[in-house]
Amino acid sequence: MSSADLRDLYQQVIMDHNKKPRNFRDMPDSNHLAHGNNPLCGDALVVYLKLDGDTIEDVSFQGSGCAISVASASLMTEALKGKTMADAEALYELVHKQMTGEDVDTAALGKLDVLSGVKEFPARVKCATLSWHTVHAAMESEQDSSVTTE
Repeated sequence: MSSADLRDLYQQVIMDHNKKPRNFRDMPDSNHLAHGNNPLCGDALVVYLKLDGDTIEDVSFQGSGCAISVASASLMTEALKGKTMADAEALYELVHKQMTGEDVDTAALGKLDVLSGVKEFPARVKCATLSWHTVHAAMESEQDSSVTTE
């Protein structure tokens, strides 16, 4: 598959997750949550976690944002469901490194590798990482936490 074909496929996946976001819902029985906000572009979301011991039993989000922000949150929820907190933290680190241009094992990212092209647009990196910073804050606190990226 050519790099142009691969870019087209990645764009299709991002647009699909933007138009039909997975796990886009309130979670009244969550036991961890955090609010994320990017005032520069208007992205705002809430990430909900339901933990069973050290395992993410369920994860969802609500809010609004650009296509990259919504798609990243949707992909994130799919990737984190069923993971341990340690596995989720490791995935958070991998995604953050990839978005900031560091070399990472793309096989370890799985479907999340579709976000790799975002690093070519520095202004959009905050859009793609907002949900990840927000879930990270939710994992660290049972309280209602907030994250602002600027």
